[in-house]
Amino acid sequence: MCIFRLKDLFRRTLLAASLAALACGGAPLAQAQTAYPSRPIVMVVPQAAGGTNDIVGRVVSQKLGEVLGGPVVVENRPGAGGNIGTQAVARGARDGYTLLMTISSSQAINPALYKNPGFDPVKDFRPVSLVGAVPNVLLVHPSFPAKDVAELLALVKARPGHYQYASAGNGTLNHLLGEMLNSMAGVSLQHVPYKGVAPALNDVLGGQLPMLFASLPSSLAHIQAGKLRPLAVSGPARSPVLPNVPTLAETVPGYNGTLWIGLFAPAGVPQEVFDRLQGGMAKALAAKDLRDTLEKQGVELAGTPERPVSPDQFAALLTEDIAKWARIVKSSGAAVD
Repeated sequence: MCIFRLKDLFRRTLLAASLAALACGGAPLAQAQTAYPSRPIVMVVPQAAGGTNDIVGRVVSQKLGEVLGGPVVVENRPGAGGNIGTQAVARGARDGYTLLMTISSSQAINPALYKNPGFDPVKDFRPVSLVGAVPNVLLVHPSFPAKDVAELLALVKARPGHYQYASAGNGTLNHLLGEMLNSMAGVSLQHVPYKGVAPALNDVLGGQLPMLFASLPSSLAHIQAGKLRPLAVSGPARSPVLPNVPTLAETVPGYNGTLWIGLFAPAGVPQEVFDRLQGGMAKALAAKDLRDTLEKQGVELAGTPERPVSPDQFAALLTEDIAKWARIVKSSGAAVD
């Protein structure tokens, strides 16, 4: 009888020990199974491959994957000026496995440009990290007579409506940069829209049109080859990549039209996932190899490795730009159904 009691006691002790081991040792296993990221993260770029945002997105995704310890895969979903890919993220799962790497022209301009872009740039998204800014460059064909912005404005004022500029399409940033110049300088450059920046660049390279605004990464090779001549950059300060090229603001005070690039998560993403993403981006953007690569492309990185731009600061920039570009879109009369 005593032997059976001892066996029973042993079984109960073993069972209790097993349960205790599961309680202590099982928790880390469960956490490991659900730790973020436990599967590949998709970074949606709502523009075509080869563009400025795609170039930046691929560099950042690789470094972010290294920091987080899991793959981050870029998925290009272009269309409707960036609306297609942006809508997909806004309507997708809010678990942090689908993110949006986008540009200010899609996130801040499209809500004013389209009657129904299919997303709310503030309510549907949560800013994670501002990557940096990319200046646009006012470029002319080498044969164009004006050697600086002052000479350009004098030519345009002398022959109103005669000079044209190309853009990637109605309502694109390089269209609105021209409209902002018209408004602020009191001139009348005529807009010629193309279906994308590549054909616009090709016609200016070929001399069919005299000028256009283009992002620095997309035009740098042409500038370095002497095929296009830069008159000015659109940002508030000269670009380190083109230190001898003045800003438009040096001739037209107050002019500022930079393109920013940043990472967003869908609104409602779990806080612990958001914190992991935000911390991961801060580490990625502090990496010297990433900074060197992007700066050579003409990207002006936001903040510093020691003091990155906070999500709240990024949100404030978005709100400011939405209001700014809404005014410019309205004054230009640009609209896309």
